[in-house]
Amino acid sequence: MPATMKIAAYADDLYAELEALPENLTGEIINGQLYAQPRPASRHTLAESSLNGELYGPYHRGRGGPGGWWILIEPEIHFVRDTEVLVPDLAGWRRERMPRLPSDHRIEVVPDWACEILSPSTARKDRMTKMPVYARYGVAYLWLVDPLARTLEAFALREGRWTVVGLFQEQDIVSVEPFQEIALELGALWMEVAEE
Repeated sequence: MPATMKIAAYADDLYAELEALPENLTGEIINGQLYAQPRPASRHTLAESSLNGELYGPYHRGRGGPGGWWILIEPEIHFVRDTEVLVPDLAGWRRERMPRLPSDHRIEVVPDWACEILSPSTARKDRMTKMPVYARYGVAYLWLVDPLARTLEAFALREGRWTVVGLFQEQDIVSVEPFQEIALELGALWMEVAEE
């Protein structure tokens, strides 16, 4: 099975098909297409977990930072309920915009920040398919983290278009929107993985 599958179906059936996916697949509905992909590899998982660890304390909990955010791993964001459904690797909401989390898994409030961890099988979709959707619905900030290239690209939405606000790599110490109050150590996101 390819790493990412694009499945054409009727709009009415797409969300039912997404819900019926096996547990080892993550599904998204983007521009009328159902995409499914397997769980990520170790490099991807480490970058996602490490970045969440760096942001969770200062922003979600307010420990060593300003607080006032929800920082969530792989939330199911419904830009249009059951029709336009994206699952970023990480996303954040300012609590003034979303004071409480919804009771179910569907989040219908546009995030203030989204982050995609790139992998060889998802990088094209993340850049070419998901970035325009995030812009269309007004996500204010987007980060693309590439664990293989060891880079972080930070974007801000300005007048409906993505503007680069920072390009970082390797062991850089990063203070960038919307989390400029902390110094993020990029080196914590990377690891050496055994070659297969």
